[in-house]
Amino acid sequence: MKKSIALLAFVLISTIGFAQNGPKIEFSAKNNTIDYGRVKSTDNSSRDFIFTNTGNAPLLITNVLSTCGCTIPTKPDAPIMPGKTGKITVKYNMAIGPIRKTLTVESNAINYESGRVALKIRGEVVEN
Repeated sequence: MKKSIALLAFVLISTIGFAQNGPKIEFSAKNNTIDYGRVKSTDNSSRDFIFTNTGNAPLLITNVLSTCGCTIPTKPDAPIMPGKTGKITVKYNMAIGPIRKTLTVESNAINYESGRVALKIRGEVVEN
């Protein structure tokens, strides 16, 4: 019985240890949100989501999905090495009105369920 408990404890501790290894993504934007604020329709529509790989393996951004065609994301092509930063550039069609969009980042990060991270942009576009 003692051997069974010891074996179970060893397997549990090993599993927990392995679960902590891998790439981790941390975004510098508060709550993973970029706030455009009040901007004019002629202002620059590009913003960058800056992130860091805080894990111990290369981070791969496999896809960035937008909820509509008015938001165009650009992802990094190369893996982000541990301790390095990367960026996802988002270009928004500056149509007059509120900005409330969500992007979904697909990656191999282990600190988000299935490696999927929701990024948000918000703000308001006003006339010139």
